[in-house]
Amino acid sequence: ADPDRPLDDARLQHESHGSIGYLNPVRPSLITIVGHTETNYLEALGPNSRSDTLDRLVQQRPWLVIIADGLPVPGDLRERAREHDLPLMVSPLPAGRILEHLQYALSAALAEKKTLHGVFMEVMGLGVLLTGPSGVGKSELALELLGRGHRLVADDAPEFRRTSPDAVHGYCPPLLADFIEVRGLGILNVRAMYGNHAVLEHKRLHLIIDLQPADTRPEDPADRLGRAQRERNVLGVAIPEVRLALAPGRDLSVLIEAAVRNHVLRLSGYNAAEDFMQRQRQAMEPPAS
Repeated sequence: ADPDRPLDDARLQHESHGSIGYLNPVRPSLITIVGHTETNYLEALGPNSRSDTLDRLVQQRPWLVIIADGLPVPGDLRERAREHDLPLMVSPLPAGRILEHLQYALSAALAEKKTLHGVFMEVMGLGVLLTGPSGVGKSELALELLGRGHRLVADDAPEFRRTSPDAVHGYCPPLLADFIEVRGLGILNVRAMYGNHAVLEHKRLHLIIDLQPADTRPEDPADRLGRAQRERNVLGVAIPEVRLALAPGRDLSVLIEAAVRNHVLRLSGYNAAEDFMQRQRQAMEPPAS
């Protein structure tokens, strides 16, 4: 088969729900898997029915036919694949395992994508996106976090995909993998400087931390207490967001870690601001007579 044969994207979008499946002579999937069950089915057919079944398969122009379980390729299927320029592969994996792997890979490849400006890192096990205006110091902060044992996923332009109804994962474009750009230092190779453990290929997005220059606008009391929970819509998923004001003397790496720890507590159902307010209310109540 021609490895450069173009694939029909419109056909994939139209048939995405049944794009991978077992041998179906009525409506073959774009990627058809032939395992023990399907082989036994073909062997049980009469010569004419078997020939008609294989003819219908190749005439539907599937993208690929995989013979699973390490089974030998039927000779009549091999001939038809050669005649119709149909890709044919053999795998030692069970048919069910192949189906699982391909469905996962295809769903990831077809997931809606979005590129966001910022630095995406793993901080204390959570995926954290650092955002803010250009030149605010996101990459410098990322270096501080790397020095504290946290890990880099992508600098400048992480790519995000919605992988399930309530989950967004971030990836690093291949061109940017391992690199970070810091003003005054230029391009740095994080893997070479900090080791393989300092770099991740992908991570689920749990929290966005927006870095903004401090200004003279009066603070909202709710912001000071941390009662208000901001969210940002990323590919239709609401992602919690924390806004940090930049000011001289603030140790941002410590603040980032504190924000992540506080987010973990919120996930467990604990809200420090609400706890504090409850203590105040109890202190203001008159003592029971």
